[in-house]
Amino acid sequence: MTLNLLLDCSNNEDKVNNLSENFIFNVVTETPVNEHFFAFKENGLNFFLSSNDTKPLHIDFLKGSMGWRLKRSDHEKLLKKTLGKSSESLCIFDGTAGLLSDTLIFLALGHKVIACEQSKILFILLLDAIERAKDQLPFMGNLKLLNGNSTECFKDYTNIDVIYLDPMYPEPKKNVLRSGNIARIKEILQIEMITDQGDDIFYEFKEYDFKKIILKRPIKSELLDSKFNYQIKGKSTRFDVYI
Repeated sequence: MTLNLLLDCSNNEDKVNNLSENFIFNVVTETPVNEHFFAFKENGLNFFLSSNDTKPLHIDFLKGSMGWRLKRSDHEKLLKKTLGKSSESLCIFDGTAGLLSDTLIFLALGHKVIACEQSKILFILLLDAIERAKDQLPFMGNLKLLNGNSTECFKDYTNIDVIYLDPMYPEPKKNVLRSGNIARIKEILQIEMITDQGDDIFYEFKEYDFKKIILKRPIKSELLDSKFNYQIKGKSTRFDVYI
């Protein structure tokens, strides 16, 4: 798949060249009409669904809700309880990287993470966000980001302590911000003709040899497997843990 990359400022030529070394882009100097495209803005790389898109997808780990969560990562009681008590750094395989929301908390808590994202578009946006944040978030050095099918990528790794899965599910309408991001991610998957694995990803990982699987679910959703070892419950989310 060839992606459009808009070059609208000479100051961004180096960034464009760096991206083009690893990905195939159709570099354009005029905004594509009725087509999706990447563009560098003052805040970093953005992805526009079309020329009329007024709210492009942009990832920033230092601002907004993610920045706030990172500043108080020690207060992430649910995730800490779910991981269990351990004085050593864990190696976590995040099979549903998405926007890296929970992966960053794992990193901030001192763990190492291998995160896999199947969408090339999201992967590129994540790489840009990581590059912009790495000087202020030194724990980024403990992150390995992969692009591909997570159940296939997992086969290349051993000594994984935790498999973390957060399959996409419908968000409450009141959560407008995150619902907007989920809707955009779904549109991106359609652009790339990627079929979301949904809950099936859990069953696929369940077939592998594993130490622990943490499955994030809406609090009232049905169990995907009744043979869980324990659960950690919050107000709207729960974690089903399989050992």
